Amino acid sequence: MITKETTKEAVLNLASECSKCGSCCKYGSGFILQEEIKRIAEFLNIPEEKFKENYLEEHLLFNRKVYKFKTKKSKKPYGECIFLKNNLCQIHDVKPLNCKVASCNEFGEELNEWFIVNYLIDSEDPVAIRAWASRLESKPTIPGGELLDLVPNPQKLNKILNYKIMR
Repeated sequence: MITKETTKEAVLNLASECSKCGSCCKYGSGFILQEEIKRIAEFLNIPEEKFKENYLEEHLLFNRKVYKFKTKKSKKPYGECIFLKNNLCQIHDVKPLNCKVASCNEFGEELNEWFIVNYLIDSEDPVAIRAWASRLESKPTIPGGELLDLVPNPQKLNKILNYKIMR
């Protein structure tokens, strides 16, 4: 069972069954952590700013600035990751953690949830907690990702959810 406390090594091991079919990357792209930008830019042999400008889109998710790879234009509401070519990732050797763990194997959905809970949700940010609470109304999470797991003080959580603690 995958939980918030599952180690990164265990998660990578569960995700290692990637068949390199390209399916995951045909319908969007993964999140890039700030600390991964430099490594990927170096791999592509371009400055970080040029990498961001040419290959990344900035989003606000759970009150946090995050990046995703751009996608190829499509008439559909989604598109292929800009780095997918002939069903293969062109930056496979340096692909971000989210791309490594959000595979299309049997654990993919839970592994992606592990990534979100561990890397995108800031339990100290009331705005993020309210956004996460809203998301939890429509989709379950892994053990350790429930609201009381992230904010273990019920009174504080209640104040956050009722906008008595704003920031």
